[in-house]
Amino acid sequence: MLQFVKKSIAYSIIAISGLGISASAIAQMNIEITGVGQSLYPIAVMRFQDENKLPTSVTEIIRQDLLRSGYFKNTENGNATENPNGTPNYKSWAARGADALVVGSVEQTGPSQFEIHYKLFDIRKSQALGGLDINSSADNLRAAAHKIADDIVYKLLGERGVFSTRLSYVIKDGKRYRLVISDADGQNIRNALNSADPIISPSWSPDGKKVAYVSFEDRKPVIYVHELATGKRVMLSNQKGNNSAPAWTPDGKQLAISLSKDGNTQIYGINSDGSGLHRLSRGYTIDTEPQYSPDGRYIYFTSDRGGSPQIYRMSAEGEQVEGAKRISYKQGFVTSPRISPDGKYLAYIANIGGAYRLYIVNLATGDSQALTDGTSDESPSFAANGRYLLYSTKVNGKRVLAAVSVDGNSKQVLTIPGSDVRQPSWGPFMD
Repeated sequence: MLQFVKKSIAYSIIAISGLGISASAIAQMNIEITGVGQSLYPIAVMRFQDENKLPTSVTEIIRQDLLRSGYFKNTENGNATENPNGTPNYKSWAARGADALVVGSVEQTGPSQFEIHYKLFDIRKSQALGGLDINSSADNLRAAAHKIADDIVYKLLGERGVFSTRLSYVIKDGKRYRLVISDADGQNIRNALNSADPIISPSWSPDGKKVAYVSFEDRKPVIYVHELATGKRVMLSNQKGNNSAPAWTPDGKQLAISLSKDGNTQIYGINSDGSGLHRLSRGYTIDTEPQYSPDGRYIYFTSDRGGSPQIYRMSAEGEQVEGAKRISYKQGFVTSPRISPDGKYLAYIANIGGAYRLYIVNLATGDSQALTDGTSDESPSFAANGRYLLYSTKVNGKRVLAAVSVDGNSKQVLTIPGSDVRQPSWGPFMD
């Protein structure tokens, strides 16, 4: 039992000094695409006209976003441009193997101010699909490019893209830890936290404006909630013993947390201002790592009440309502439950002969599959559209981030040279 507690804490150790986001950038992340989707949509993203006026290439960011998605294949990777104001020759583009065409232009409207124009064409159907006109400062060009890539995904595939969402993860350099926030591609890294004092269990609020975490800066685990824009923080829980594993309700008004104040670690509910503490689980061993279902009706959690760690589900009102139902049965040691945004899938980490590996299970059918062949996977986190999972693993003895599509076909590894990268969390949609 004690080993289980130590292992669950080890899943999420990071360190912190303050949560006001700094504009200072640090070493950029390298991305290696180790797999692609099976059916790729051929798309021609032409170089935006007059893009040489920009300090950042919008075209390249769009191309890389679409490539990393695992759904698209770029058919044009050079510097050729296309008239953004004309009608494309659909037959010519079809003959060149493109099913969709992206064209655009850049207009400078003031010092460090630009207007980005983009249009999308469906070559298969010989029709224009509209576009966007985005006003952007030089500092926000990456955001403009991500917005265009998201629009392309929505118009062609009918689902929301996640290129405009954010990641948080921890970079370990020697004995120092930094919690950083980046774009969804791991770039545009901004230092958010910097200290040698450890914390565990960082968790995004549903609106993406706050992060809850457990800090050991006072030599004991205490839960705080930080407002990212201002750095203001509120002590959420400082009960006797361990205060850990905060998880937000879908409406952001409450959190589920794990406390050992009454003996064994159990799950409690608490308002986001620290009031209204009440017990939710009623086990006699260890209940921890709570996660709310997207509709807010249930809490999934890890418990060793059956003899080894497994995933259970109880009412969000507490175990006394209808008891706790065991969810995981396929493996003998299972932790770190994460529910997909649509509530259809459960991701978790399973110990298979000493190897910690990322799995996903269809909650309707019970069918499960390993998404990786790793041995040190931890900290899974779903993308806001539920199409991808971000997690931490080891490559050549170093902790790195990895992303995998829920079908297991598209895979990426994200590294920062000379650093360990861990504790990823994929932020929510911002609108």
